[in-house]
Amino acid sequence: MPAKLIESTPADPSTTETTSESAPPGLETAFDTVSSIWKDFLAHLPLIGAGVLVLVGTAVIAKLFDAVSRRLLAKTRLRESLQALLERILYITIWAIGLIVSAMVVLPGLTPTKALAGLGLSSIAIGFAFKDIFENFFAGILILWRFPFEVDDFIECDSIRGRVEDITVRNTLIRRTSGELVVVPNATIFKNPVDVLTNRNVRRVTILCGVAYGEDIDEARSVIESALDKCESVDTSQPVQVFAHEFGSSSIDFELAWWTDPTPLGYRRSRDEVITQVKRALDDAGIEIPFPYRTLTFKEPLSIGRQRPDDDGSEDA
Repeated sequence: MPAKLIESTPADPSTTETTSESAPPGLETAFDTVSSIWKDFLAHLPLIGAGVLVLVGTAVIAKLFDAVSRRLLAKTRLRESLQALLERILYITIWAIGLIVSAMVVLPGLTPTKALAGLGLSSIAIGFAFKDIFENFFAGILILWRFPFEVDDFIECDSIRGRVEDITVRNTLIRRTSGELVVVPNATIFKNPVDVLTNRNVRRVTILCGVAYGEDIDEARSVIESALDKCESVDTSQPVQVFAHEFGSSSIDFELAWWTDPTPLGYRRSRDEVITQVKRALDDAGIEIPFPYRTLTFKEPLSIGRQRPDDDGSEDA
């Protein structure tokens, strides 16, 4: 049988594809992933913009409600700290609602139930991580709600004494009488005893004053009471008390108690005025305010001699 000749036609150079070395599989996968993320981002870009607009609107609404609530609460008879607490609760509530709505706009599949559930689960981890912060936060709410001191009150807590300048939901700012500002965590104030020095309009001051044993006690008491009556810083609507307190080492000690302005400056001014008036009154009456006497007793008698000058001008016993 005659053999068949198979003719091979040469490939068209114009249609021939030059194959280059293929790219590594890992690089191609990474490129596809980045490309997919970029496309998803561009697809969600309008939703992200809408979520940002919701946050901007939340900020405007929160500021508007804060101004309106401040004016309305100022007309009520609520305590200033309680007014501040209600303002902050309203402000935080508006922002919480705004954040949830913004999250729902950005993530269309998110519902309020899912958002609250996720918030509840995440709050456990956040609570453990920021335990001290949340402790101070809730302590600040309780201080603003129930504590009997306000801004501008003078308090003393844990060796810190001064005027309350501000009460936030986390810290209390106290200005010492020496001028330093102390930032105290609210948990410290909530857990420790607090002396509210200006809880009332007056405060009692007590000092001791001694007279010599040889003086008449009734006369000395009368002179001291008269001196206290002349002091302008002493509140005459409150009782002034002068009592014989104890037998001192060199005097009969009287206890003087009176009421005056509760601020630290008023307290110091009143003490200064009372001590000055009592000292002047006792001096005018000729009543001695003794200083401590010391009696020295020697085991053997001391020899006492008279000094006479020597010939050279020096003195010998």
